[in-house]
Amino acid sequence: MNRICHPLMIVLIAMLTVSGASAQPTPALRDTLHQNVNILESNLSHQKDVAVTVYNNDRALVRDRREVKLLPGQVSLKFMDVAERILPETVSLKSLSAPGALHILEQNYEYDLMSPSKLMEKYVGREVRLVSHSTETTFHEVAATLLSVNEGPVYQVGKDIYLGHPGQVVLPEIPEELIAKPSLIWLLNNEGTDHEVEATYLTGGISWKADYVITLNKAETAMDVEGWVTLDNRSGATYQNARLKLVAGDVNVVQQEFDGIKAMRAMAAPMADMAGMVQEAFAEYHLYSLPRRTTIKQNQSKQVSMLSANDVGVKKIYEFRGNPSYYSQRIPRFEKERVAVFLTFWNKTENQMGMPLPAGVMRVYQEDSEGMLQFSGEDRIQHTPKDEEVRLRLGNAFDVVGERKQMDYKSIGPNIHQSEYEITLRNHKDQDIVVDVVEPMAGDWEILKASMDYKKKDAQTVVFSVPVRRDGEAKVTYRVQVRY
Repeated sequence: MNRICHPLMIVLIAMLTVSGASAQPTPALRDTLHQNVNILESNLSHQKDVAVTVYNNDRALVRDRREVKLLPGQVSLKFMDVAERILPETVSLKSLSAPGALHILEQNYEYDLMSPSKLMEKYVGREVRLVSHSTETTFHEVAATLLSVNEGPVYQVGKDIYLGHPGQVVLPEIPEELIAKPSLIWLLNNEGTDHEVEATYLTGGISWKADYVITLNKAETAMDVEGWVTLDNRSGATYQNARLKLVAGDVNVVQQEFDGIKAMRAMAAPMADMAGMVQEAFAEYHLYSLPRRTTIKQNQSKQVSMLSANDVGVKKIYEFRGNPSYYSQRIPRFEKERVAVFLTFWNKTENQMGMPLPAGVMRVYQEDSEGMLQFSGEDRIQHTPKDEEVRLRLGNAFDVVGERKQMDYKSIGPNIHQSEYEITLRNHKDQDIVVDVVEPMAGDWEILKASMDYKKKDAQTVVFSVPVRRDGEAKVTYRVQVRY
């Protein structure tokens, strides 16, 4: 069939077709919610408040409050603009204005969303129209049957088979089983009329992490710390002007704690306004609250200031570390080993800190001779409570060299070994330093002699703190007996 029509008429017909389809519930929805039930819709224009609590395990709790107008009796509420990655089994709905007057009979989550590919899939085996433009004002239209959409559309026109089509494909209507947005649908028994309701659910696709920027002074004795929360939203929804909270803690335990949502309904009252995040202890975790509202857009990465601290006392440590295997065998020679560099500081109030630190990456910057900040290393910290030490490994020292020699070895009985070591440290820096020689020893050990004092750090670790003058050298020797 060939037709010559004005394009404006096609647009008007399409608009009428779409409008007529969206005004009625789909057959599947009518079957689910029974016949003769009033179906009412709620969208973001009805939203009164939204709160989002994000965990470490790519999961968030959403509390969405809306005003809805409902008729008495059995009624269906289509709750639109929810997250695409919602976990339906975690959804709950309650009336805040009249808790005893609204009862849930059935609950459904509709997520078969409309898209060009889905529309084509729904029309396989059905008739469509293929349109080719002849001029700017006229076009050629022919009826066709869509045979397949695998690896591209295949059409049948009369007895001919078309592999694709250079023009446009026009569908007569929107398939009834497709929806434009994911929606929660409740069949309710309403004993009142209008309600303020709160829908609560868990969703995937929202994650957060902590990042820290450390600026170390030239003397390497103090630093400034800036903490940031990076929030990534891929849940399929935007949360406008939301209250934001973050939970830091062990992921598996948090998952068990919030299996039924109820624990999150006893949040503490809002705290005093601060520049960064405000934290509080919550169960066995820590809860960080943004003292202002923020919009979390879909497919957006957002950074929020968490903490700021100046003049935090810090210590640089040089460490030359051994290996437990050294004490049970004769070793012909050692390769030159690197001296590792660490920064340590105490997370205490008297050290300008004292806030529980979520796990994240700490990046350290220092000024060069021209006063320009340069990156000098980074390390990842675990969740760190207040009053605990933070230890960051920055890398290996360029100008500090360690050398180890096995001066003697004896096997003096079943699983009993004696070894003697000489460790030489050379400092090519322009200032004096102290290098910690850390010797891990397995089994039962006893140091028989040593050239300097040592500290027993724990049952299997000995530490020699060796001063090394600038452009100088220092040695430490010791003999140890180990029984396995």
